Amino acid sequence: MKRVLVLAVTAAATVLYASAASAQDAKLVEKGKAVYAATPTCKMCHSIAGAGNPKGSLDEVGSKLTPAEIREWLTDPVAMAAKTHAERKPAMRLAKPLPPADVDALVAYLSTLKKK
Repeated sequence: MKRVLVLAVTAAATVLYASAASAQDAKLVEKGKAVYAATPTCKMCHSIAGAGNPKGSLDEVGSKLTPAEIREWLTDPVAMAAKTHAERKPAMRLAKPLPPADVDALVAYLSTLKKK
């Protein structure tokens, strides 16, 4: 009986944690979407769903890059361009460093952009 009770409590805790984490993830993704929309320099070089510069489509970036690689592009684009031998001109650069919370949100959002 104790074993059943422990399993039931563990299962309930897992479901509660997963739903709380999922809600947090959804908020972070929405914040990332807002950060992207509010940063005009992003859309000068990139596009999502046809909005922005079509030469730099990010529509499937979540299928092509890991979250760590997306983070690296957002925090050190010069090093990432060298690492990946990127030849796009002009090279990606940041007008100013993004706050860590905005980087986290953008990584969460861009990671959702996958092939359909």
